[in-house]
Amino acid sequence: MNHLFENLHGAFAENTLRAYRADFKVFSTWCAGNEIDPLNASATKVASFVEAQAQHRTTATIRRRIASISTLLKLNNYPDPTRSPEVILALKRIHRQKGRAQKQAPPLTRDILEQLIAVTGQDLVGLRDRVMLMLGYETMRRRSELCGLRFEDIEYLTQDKVGIWLRFSKTDQYGEGKLIPISAALAALIENWRIKLQVERGYILREVTKAGRVKPTMRPGSINLRLKVLQRAAKLHQDAELSGHSFRVGGAIDLLEAGESLEKIMLRGGWKSESTALRYLRNWQAFPELP
Repeated sequence: MNHLFENLHGAFAENTLRAYRADFKVFSTWCAGNEIDPLNASATKVASFVEAQAQHRTTATIRRRIASISTLLKLNNYPDPTRSPEVILALKRIHRQKGRAQKQAPPLTRDILEQLIAVTGQDLVGLRDRVMLMLGYETMRRRSELCGLRFEDIEYLTQDKVGIWLRFSKTDQYGEGKLIPISAALAALIENWRIKLQVERGYILREVTKAGRVKPTMRPGSINLRLKVLQRAAKLHQDAELSGHSFRVGGAIDLLEAGESLEKIMLRGGWKSESTALRYLRNWQAFPELP
């Protein structure tokens, strides 16, 4: 199925293509087991795929997979059965059975941030972790976006006002860019990290091996792994494990508690729709006070 992706490179972010490829592989494997051509599956067969997925997957995962299948088929000029009544009704049935609510990442608020920073070490890993924690909390960016920030993206506007350019984001696929304010303390921490690395340019977040070798990049998945390690070290007894989304949830909650408007919270978090931003805040006690 590699030919489905030949014309898509450069038009989508690599993370998006990776998700499309993984979702279509699941669909293709199911089709192979049922002797179905995945490129010409009927609406009834796709509806059966939805029902089969419902036995083990959340409704959010199923919706994403159907959206991936739809995009790949349409962009390659194949018939798209995902918009048919059979598939729509199958999705509605599983929504009624399982609900559409998505699991909320536990918030990484300022008090949690301080507890995590307190258990970081004094070595390169500890310094990198402190940069990761503060950068994630202050910018409220997604994991892939955090891993894409570079030393040369930092801009000193005045002596006490610093920003960092976000070159690309999920809501800015064409690279118009956005300057995100960061604290002078974070800017100084990043500069200390850069000096330790003895580099002038390149990605800010980087993997550090057990042998102490610093790699040029950091995988987005490593952010979740480091958060889990720090969460255990800090002995935080939360209902769920911290993840990259915890930065966004915690930052949004702290802004809400500080009295910021929903519009400003959306701007800081990079949300384009109120419904998405409100989903991050829906379980918070101050939610009813939103304007």
